[in-house]
Amino acid sequence: MILPFVLLLGAIASGPVLAPKWWLRHYAKVALGLGAVTLGYYVLVLRDLLSLGHTGHEYVSFIALVGSLYVVSGGIHIGVKGQSTPFKNVIFLFIGAVIANLLGTTGAAMLLIRPWIRMNKYRVTAHHIVFFIFIVANVGGCLTPIGDPPLFLGYLQGVPFWWVAEHCWPMWSAGIGLLLAMFYVVDKINFARAPLAVRDQETAEETWRFDGLANLFFLAVILGAVFVKTILVREALMIAAAAGSYFTTKKAVHAANQFDFHPILEVVILFAGIFATMMPALDWLNQNASRLLGAHPGPGVFFWGTGVLSSALDNAPTYLGFLSALSGVAGTSDIQELLGQQHRQILAISVGAVFFGAATYIGNGPNFMVKAIADQQKVATPSFFGFILKFTLPFLLPVLVLFWLMFFRR
Repeated sequence: MILPFVLLLGAIASGPVLAPKWWLRHYAKVALGLGAVTLGYYVLVLRDLLSLGHTGHEYVSFIALVGSLYVVSGGIHIGVKGQSTPFKNVIFLFIGAVIANLLGTTGAAMLLIRPWIRMNKYRVTAHHIVFFIFIVANVGGCLTPIGDPPLFLGYLQGVPFWWVAEHCWPMWSAGIGLLLAMFYVVDKINFARAPLAVRDQETAEETWRFDGLANLFFLAVILGAVFVKTILVREALMIAAAAGSYFTTKKAVHAANQFDFHPILEVVILFAGIFATMMPALDWLNQNASRLLGAHPGPGVFFWGTGVLSSALDNAPTYLGFLSALSGVAGTSDIQELLGQQHRQILAISVGAVFFGAATYIGNGPNFMVKAIADQQKVATPSFFGFILKFTLPFLLPVLVLFWLMFFRR
């Protein structure tokens, strides 16, 4: 029953490359059809309505958060004049990494991806989009539970709010520093190849303009709703904030952002299929992880295990799966006992989920939305496998190996 999930991942990876027009017309049928196979199995064969309800609630919460942030950020227009240089791009990405801990990786990515594209409109290419996904949509959110979905799930499980910042800041600093250095080198080469007319704009004065700042109120409502634990009330607040933003934002602001609902609709459909089909894979992980990990697994096992599966299964449910496996190995589900006995293992799970979420388009929710917005604005983005082969392996993987050697090998 894991086969529908494998087929869906294969379709997402190969469809836009091998048959782009066919995929655009039929991706909804593929995703929902494969999801229906898994749902039918759980209803008719397993009669496991409890798992369906739990997964359905996670999906609704995920879509409510991602969708509301997409709508509200679409009502904020950051105007940029002039061509950005590699150094200014590094500063922008660093600011985005900091903001990700306050607005979440989804909020920061949706707020900043459009001005990021406009800043580099004369030479924007694949590396601008991928490094934005690496830094703003993933690694940047490693310092707070608000920053990234798996860390928020850990907070709901009982991990103290400031535990993440206290223990993850060395990885955050090293990861952001290394990725920004890599980006600067790549962007410097790209800038040197640009026409002279583009490079001469390096000294041009840039004028920043912010329109739709009233939407910051709706953004605050969404972030406040994250901490509401009552089922459906949290999602209702998010949807209400999105509706308030959409109907109060001037049409000129939406037009300037080229805002429409196609990117979020694509995410809603594809992740409906992903959430449905990945249930058997997560069930298998929960049932077999303890046996596979051994009696006394070190932090490296959790770092690579959580990480590799996070890149394929979405990092939030994978985080919970390995936290559950750790509880089984330790013989306790009390989070305070785990923090005392298995401190480095929980740290490995946290860092692995966040950092490996950047490895593929489906590793973390904002990744696919950034790609959808970039595609909408006619920016060249790598394919599913191109993302992995051209960027994840040569740039992100060395950072992950270094982290394993520095922090989690022993």
